[in-house]
Amino acid sequence: MTTSAPAAPGANNKATGRQQRSIRNYLLDAHFQLKYTGYLVGVALVISIVLGIFLWRTSNKVVEESGKVVEESKKVSDVVKMSIKDDPIYGDNPELLKSFNESSGVSDDKVKQQGLMVVKQQREMLVAVVGGLSLLVVLIGLLGIYITHKVAGPVYKMKLLLKRVAQGELNFPRNGLRKGDELGHFFEAFVKMADDLKARQQDEVDRLASAIESAKESGASDAALAKIVALHADMKKGLEA
Repeated sequence: MTTSAPAAPGANNKATGRQQRSIRNYLLDAHFQLKYTGYLVGVALVISIVLGIFLWRTSNKVVEESGKVVEESKKVSDVVKMSIKDDPIYGDNPELLKSFNESSGVSDDKVKQQGLMVVKQQREMLVAVVGGLSLLVVLIGLLGIYITHKVAGPVYKMKLLLKRVAQGELNFPRNGLRKGDELGHFFEAFVKMADDLKARQQDEVDRLASAIESAKESGASDAALAKIVALHADMKKGLEA
């Protein structure tokens, strides 16, 4: 099917030539497109907020559990240290006690580092989730404008053509919608209606022309035929416009 984009808002209504889509003419019917795009974005925001709250609570539980593990590990380490100080073997061997304390300190540091790593990973995950969901909302908004444009474009074009038909112009280009546009069957029905009107008007023009010729042959004056001749001219002009 031959494709044709509707003229941009403010352009001559008779301009129905082929055009390419551009960013500036994607909002042909801003009220309609932004309304339904807003619905889509609203749903996406609600889903994103619910998902974000769920992930936030889940990550907080993980961090809390990690903190508990660190605290328990520290308590166990302190109890072991107190027990070792009273142990006669370690008490009589300062080097052995020092070695244990160093090893215990390294173990405590590792546990603390793991706790800090969990907190860091939580923050990174939340930043990634917020960024990803924000991007998703933006993409859904753009997709909403794109999809509604496929409906608004044909409607806008048919509005222009309806104005021409209302003005009596029936000889407009019959090129179809752009590839991927919706309402294709509706546009085809509209074109068929216009073609039927054009055929009927052409028949009426021919009958008027025949009646004028018959009236002239019967001796009717030009003054008497003036209104019929003017009507014939107007109807023929609509077919040629």
